[in-house]
Amino acid sequence: MRSGTGWQAAGRALFGRRARLRWVHLVLGGALLMPFWLVGTVALGPLTGEQDMWSRSPAFLFGAYGVALPLAAVAGLFPTARRLSVAVARALCGIPGERLADGHARTRAGRVRTAGWCTLHMGVGALVSGTSLALPPFAVALIAVPLFPGVRNYLRIEPSVWSWVLLPLAGTALLLALAAVSAAAGALLARWAQVLLGPTPADRLAAAERRATELAERNRLARELHDSVGHALSAVALQAGAARRVLDSDRDSDVEFVREALAAIEETTRRTVGELDAVLGLLRQDVDGAERPGGPTLGTLDGLLSRSGVRVSLHTEGPLTAVPAPVSREAYRIVQEGLSNVLRHAGASPVTLWIAARDEELEIRMENPLPEQAPVVRPGGGRGLRGVAERATLLGGLAEAGPREGIWRLSARLPLEGRR
Repeated sequence: MRSGTGWQAAGRALFGRRARLRWVHLVLGGALLMPFWLVGTVALGPLTGEQDMWSRSPAFLFGAYGVALPLAAVAGLFPTARRLSVAVARALCGIPGERLADGHARTRAGRVRTAGWCTLHMGVGALVSGTSLALPPFAVALIAVPLFPGVRNYLRIEPSVWSWVLLPLAGTALLLALAAVSAAAGALLARWAQVLLGPTPADRLAAAERRATELAERNRLARELHDSVGHALSAVALQAGAARRVLDSDRDSDVEFVREALAAIEETTRRTVGELDAVLGLLRQDVDGAERPGGPTLGTLDGLLSRSGVRVSLHTEGPLTAVPAPVSREAYRIVQEGLSNVLRHAGASPVTLWIAARDEELEIRMENPLPEQAPVVRPGGGRGLRGVAERATLLGGLAEAGPREGIWRLSARLPLEGRR
């Protein structure tokens, strides 16, 4: 049973689909070397005096082969050579795609490695191709000696028992040796492809930077959605709950309060729909370097405070309109998240908000009384305060939040010359 399994494994290694595809890859390398080999024959012809290409000596043919290899290396220095080589290697060598580099070779190390790969691929491929072209007819002729006298006469072999037995065995052995050499050469190229066509340190660094940029963009969009939609839902839930309690009490004197609550809900949802459209526009924008929409800033803070569902006492210092737009947008979101945090955990507790625009930084501080009962904490914690800290960090600032002597305080310091 084990012997049969071993023979099957050997057969797959020599004649299986992967071995056949790798042989095609080698033949393709030989075909790619052919133009350079012809250039080598033209260059060596006047030096050796041999004019008939088909009657030239093996030494001349291998000399032309030696001239062709440096030319193949030069061809591999072009940036597009790596992209084409990777596509062919992935399709025919059976190499996982993530082990090979994508795109053109734009660094010196990448081009040098690609040149080495082209030399190896074309050089080994030319040897295997030439052997595959010349050896099988001779091997088949040896196998056919006992059956065809014409073949025996052509090879000038005297008929004997030994020629009838040994020559077919020799022909079969040559075919098996060719298959073994082709499989070994294909495995060699597959192994070296991961080294020569794999990502260079510069490629890995560029890929890491792309992933970091994509992750930062995803986190930014998540913060925008969380802050705008989360605040709106918290405010709407508070206003709707207050209006429902008034209606349930059947007190006609509070109809005006219900009207104001419904107006606040209307204004909050209308403003949030606009903010949601702006955030979704970031997802739909083409990668053409188009400028992103601005979004709300400290200049529109009055609208947020008037319809937030929380009584806010605002104190400002310095011209808020002079704050740079990136810092102003992030400051607006920090205030919005602070109000959402109050709505979730302290209800309609009054809030005191200080915003000071100084020469080098913008300071934000929000305070509200702690609720009598400890707030319900969601499993894993919320994302709002984490988003506030991320916004401040991206601008090179700091943010912190926590209880302080019976009050909850959220503070942030943002440099006016942010990192964005």
